[in-house]
Amino acid sequence: MSDRLILFNMVENNLELMEVTKELLLTISDWLKEIEAYTTDIQQKMMELHVKAMVMRAKTGELLPTVDKSLFTDISLESMQLAEQIINILPGLAIEEAWLLSVHFEIACSNN
Repeated sequence: MSDRLILFNMVENNLELMEVTKELLLTISDWLKEIEAYTTDIQQKMMELHVKAMVMRAKTGELLPTVDKSLFTDISLESMQLAEQIINILPGLAIEEAWLLSVHFEIACSNN
C-alpha cells in the first residue's frame, strides 16, 4: 500500500461529501490493485455506497448501532488492516466502521 499520508477531517475542514468519497474510493482502488484484488461491478457499487455513508457519518458524527466484533473473526488480518487505514483517514469514526468495511476488502481478495 502507498505510504502517502491522507487525512480528511470532515468537520474541521468542512469538506465536501462527494469529493472525499471519490478520493477515498480512488485510494481504495489503488490499494486493491497493489494486492491484486478487485471488485465486481455490484461489489464496487456496494462499497461505494458504504464509503459514502462512512464519509457522511464522519461529517455528522452519527454513530453506528452496536456491532459484535465476533462476527468478523473470519476476516483476514490484511483486509482488517486495509479497512483500519481507511478509518484512520477519517478522524472521528469508530473502529466498528473498519470491521464492516473489512468485509468489502475480504470479498475483493477472494475474487482472485
